[in-house]
Amino acid sequence: MEEPGFSASSPFGGFGPDELLQCYANGVFPMGEGRDDPRVFLVEPEQRGVIPLDGFRIPTRLKRTVRSDPFEIRVDTAFSAVLDACAAPGPGREDSWINGPIRRLYMELNARGRAHSVECWHDERLVGGLYGVTLGGAFFGESMFSRERDASKVALVHLVARLKRGGWRLLDAQFLTQHLSQFGAVETPQAVYLKLLKSARAAQADSRSLFKPMTGSEAVFYALQPTTQAS
Repeated sequence: MEEPGFSASSPFGGFGPDELLQCYANGVFPMGEGRDDPRVFLVEPEQRGVIPLDGFRIPTRLKRTVRSDPFEIRVDTAFSAVLDACAAPGPGREDSWINGPIRRLYMELNARGRAHSVECWHDERLVGGLYGVTLGGAFFGESMFSRERDASKVALVHLVARLKRGGWRLLDAQFLTQHLSQFGAVETPQAVYLKLLKSARAAQADSRSLFKPMTGSEAVFYALQPTTQAS
């Protein structure tokens, strides 16, 4: 379900970072019609894509890849570059929902410590990553990109490992895709999702967990541990 759009042309059109966080708290999220369209719409899907942290799966080949540490993993060292890479045209993605107003909103959330990027680097080049928003024990995954094989997948495994180590309880993926289903993502009715969100928001996650160094072997270990055992 889409709610009416608003213009966010100056500077956030009366809709700023605080309002955006409230949207996430209420189970809705923003999208733009296109890269060059200044309007932003609030979306509330009837079915929500969720990656259950206790049901996270890693394909066998990807386990080997993550354990081999093919990339240097950094967090929040190039948030704007990750945003731009996620918005850039690519095969099967000529346009993007990340327009100028949305970009400014997420940059502000990052400055407040409410939005984070997990980045894959190779030879000092940003080759993949993802970003999302955190609220209590809920993490809302927004978008990912890859310039080298498996880079976005490696970033996702590292994200899940850090979330579980830090006490997060919910990883929202917005919509279920075939790409995410290999990791255990499922569709959840919005009414059920709102209950999960309410419980997760009350959890006290340790944001320092996102930034602590982690090897690929540790990432696989933590990502596959029950959340009650992650520390």
